[in-house]
Amino acid sequence: MTTLKRAKRTVMALAALTFFSNNSYAEKIELTPEDGKTAQMVASMVASRHINHPQIDDALSEKLLKRYIEVWDPQKLYFLQSDIDEFSKEKTSLDDKILKGDVSFAVRVFERFKLRMAERSEKIGTLIDADHDFTVDEEITRDADELPWATSEEELTERWRKRIKFDLVMLKLDKTRKRLHTRYHTNKVFMDQTESHEVLELYLSSMTHCLDPHSSYMSPQTLEDFRITMGLKLEGIGARLKYEDGYTVVEEVIQGGAAAADGRMQKGDKIIGVSADSVSEFVDVVEMKLTKVVDMIRGKKGTKVKLQVMKEAGGIEEYELTRTEVKITEDEVRGKVIDSAEWIPGQKARVGVLRIPSFYRDFEGASQGGDFKSTSKDIKLVLDEFKKQQVDVLIVDLRWNGGGALQEAIEVSGLFIPRGNVVQVKEPGDNVQAFEDEDPEVYWRKPMIVVCNRFSASASEIFAGAIKDYKRGVVVGDRTTHGKGTVQNVVPVANRFSLVSQDRGALKLTISKFYRVNGESTQTKGVTSDVVLPSLLNHRDIGEDSLDNALEFDRITAAEYSQYSSNVTDALIGQLKSRSEKRVESDKDFAQINKLIAKYIERKSEKTISLNENVLRAEEEELKQEQKEEEEAVKQANGVSAKDDIFPNDFYNKELVNITTDYLELLTSMQSAKK
Repeated sequence: MTTLKRAKRTVMALAALTFFSNNSYAEKIELTPEDGKTAQMVASMVASRHINHPQIDDALSEKLLKRYIEVWDPQKLYFLQSDIDEFSKEKTSLDDKILKGDVSFAVRVFERFKLRMAERSEKIGTLIDADHDFTVDEEITRDADELPWATSEEELTERWRKRIKFDLVMLKLDKTRKRLHTRYHTNKVFMDQTESHEVLELYLSSMTHCLDPHSSYMSPQTLEDFRITMGLKLEGIGARLKYEDGYTVVEEVIQGGAAAADGRMQKGDKIIGVSADSVSEFVDVVEMKLTKVVDMIRGKKGTKVKLQVMKEAGGIEEYELTRTEVKITEDEVRGKVIDSAEWIPGQKARVGVLRIPSFYRDFEGASQGGDFKSTSKDIKLVLDEFKKQQVDVLIVDLRWNGGGALQEAIEVSGLFIPRGNVVQVKEPGDNVQAFEDEDPEVYWRKPMIVVCNRFSASASEIFAGAIKDYKRGVVVGDRTTHGKGTVQNVVPVANRFSLVSQDRGALKLTISKFYRVNGESTQTKGVTSDVVLPSLLNHRDIGEDSLDNALEFDRITAAEYSQYSSNVTDALIGQLKSRSEKRVESDKDFAQINKLIAKYIERKSEKTISLNENVLRAEEEELKQEQKEEEEAVKQANGVSAKDDIFPNDFYNKELVNITTDYLELLTSMQSAKK
């Protein structure tokens, strides 16, 4: 649906939209000689600083060619074999071109993809509106890696027919055609708005991803987002925004920000125009990519921005707001106290839930000295509150925590163990350095468990590994964590010999591997749970071991460390597992999860997906669970609202509370027996 059909607008707004759509978005991407210099610098830094000191050679060039093509067309739905044949002529020359500052191949592939998408758009619309027979027994290939590139337009159209048919079945035919039109229209709109820095970033990151999954190039724009994520603060109006049906929609007004202080902006309002300096005419932002809208709204503290807002209640209003520093509290450490008797009759314990969404640290603030935002400081505040409320036992929730700062992982671990080594880091050349918690104080001495899932990664695994190795607590959750055992350093892309500094972004580069104090790497294997609960995530290919070019698992000599407790024994863990297994076996919700797991494992081995509606409907419940987990992952990545319950009373969390109170009971019994 076009913008003109979506809303009534003033003549000026319509004129602005027409100009913007027909000119700005239609321009071809151009990478400049300066972009070429950036590529040269990145290649040089990769060769000299990456843990493997790779050669920028023909072998890397071939990998880059394949990976960059897949970045744009991973499902093989747009490019033809003839395109691939043409691109493949460059398979051994991309390395030489990058070293010379030539990044024209990045643009060639992108522009060809944009052309193929434009050619395909009209045909997609026809396929969406066509009549499909959902009783026919036909299938679609599950994994695009099993497919060759289409050799003709007819073959590609047939591939799309099956894809659209699958989409229609999955969306249940309730207003699906409209939704599919919107989906593919949005894809086209966003592609037309791709900017040069995004193309360069994807190209250079495709090269670094040929070395390992976590090395990447960050454009200046992405680097700014990274700083915001680590510092939990930004300068703007204080509103969480989302893209929905062509509009930038206010999802939440953040307390403490300019929008909240002004009081007029409400959830559900649509931002349709932005004047970044509050003086220039409004730029129409309907159907504009969310990242571009956000860039326009953000700005230096104290500067003004003017917004044109379509109200949820009706009408269009204009707001002039003064940008402020906004603290992103939804991504902070948070706590919750549970009276276990309210969850589980007969259990009497005060359980403190400590949710750590990431190991954030304001590096810039830390470098300047004085007070700065950090995970360890925020955890102390929550633990102080738990002490006041006489919490008996602690649940540290690291589910969905993808990691963060190594220093924070060390300092947070130090809050729960005496002074001692926390993690070992092996540099290139096999030099090993042990990093210790230098604070002899144990900030929290009472019992604790750590909850992880397959998305708990990196710094989360350092913490979970230390707690397990020191026998400070018990790890519960999915069978193992993500398995990311590498350390990245963010280094500005700059010429060391130049006096004039140009912002070229930064390189996030894998420079070393980390190891637990027991000498084991977490790489690909993660930190295994002492008590495992049923979860579909346990069986999905989402860990480090499923990623291309992941570094291998290995071991080194254990560091010196003394275990915290003699009570966390194999016998105690065995009792916890036995009690949990009995409850899980008789729980109807876990029984349903186990049923879905069995179906998933059976379906996982299949190479194709049926397009027969009745067959797909039989798998509907399992597919819903997969979708639920994916939505939860996206939600956690975007930050949990301060209004959301960090630990809702559901069957899974109830079992975590059961395990926690069992653990407290067993420890108490052991300590009493020793007296």
